[in-house]
Amino acid sequence: MNALSRIGLAALALAAAGIAHAQVKWDMPTPYPATNFHTENIVQFAADIDKATGGKLKITVHPGASLFKAPEIKRAVQGGQAQIGEILISGYSNEDPLFGVDSVPFLATSYADAVKLWRVSRKAIEDRFAKQGMVVLYGVAWPPQGIYSSKPLNSVTDMKGLKMRAYNPYTSRIAELAGAQPVTIQAAELAQAFATGAVNANITSGATGYDTKAWEVVKNYYDTQAWLPKNIVFANKKAFDALDKATQDAIRKAAADAEARGWKVSEEKTNFFLGELKKNGMNVQPPSAQLKADFQKIGATMTEEWLKTAGPDGKAIVDAFRK
Repeated sequence: MNALSRIGLAALALAAAGIAHAQVKWDMPTPYPATNFHTENIVQFAADIDKATGGKLKITVHPGASLFKAPEIKRAVQGGQAQIGEILISGYSNEDPLFGVDSVPFLATSYADAVKLWRVSRKAIEDRFAKQGMVVLYGVAWPPQGIYSSKPLNSVTDMKGLKMRAYNPYTSRIAELAGAQPVTIQAAELAQAFATGAVNANITSGATGYDTKAWEVVKNYYDTQAWLPKNIVFANKKAFDALDKATQDAIRKAAADAEARGWKVSEEKTNFFLGELKKNGMNVQPPSAQLKADFQKIGATMTEEWLKTAGPDGKAIVDAFRK
């Protein structure tokens, strides 16, 4: 092979290496089905990044806990097994009470209140993620939480002995205070758990009820509007820092757009989800005056408990929220 040929091959090899280096591929595990509005929003987020970077950063979304189970996603991203992910932040409140501020019952019960709570708590959550080697990109609320029950509920007394699905420490505590038995079940397994009798009550949103076709296994839904928990989308800090500034800026811009879009869709879909539950034969109704009063007492107890564990940062967040 002559020198010219060798130079040509070397140039081709360098060019190929440059192309390979230029395109970065990220995996993104998410806990919810492809048809869930959070997942649809994430797919759009990934597409926006692809477009803004000219294909330089490709994010493959893995919905429905198909790459990692829901409780494994945060650790997978933190450890670099995946570069970006989505979690229900309150599911990690045993790790840090601040992660559960949006799930303190009856603290923030409307979209306006939930937006305000996110605004005053975001910096503290970002700081904690940064210490763990991760970057918070955006957060989007679920619709307000209500109670699914296999039997009618007129007061908290009626919940005694029910096996209630819990998805974070706060739902477990509500079950305990109501005299129910908390059972940890992930969203992907919820329909089967109801069908087999592993659970017969559940606190979650109309969105999850719609996703899991709750009407096939349970008949009563009480629209308690107890809180609006959030999903957080976040990235591994080393992976994020390895990107050039233009790509980082594209991610930040797409994240801001996804956050605004996600909150809007969440609020718009709330009535749709409840309408679908009703249309498919569920008894959808507000809680009785007694049930509402009982839950407000539980909420007051749990707010005080949370403030004791959350320390000065927690008090500062609640004080800022209540201003």
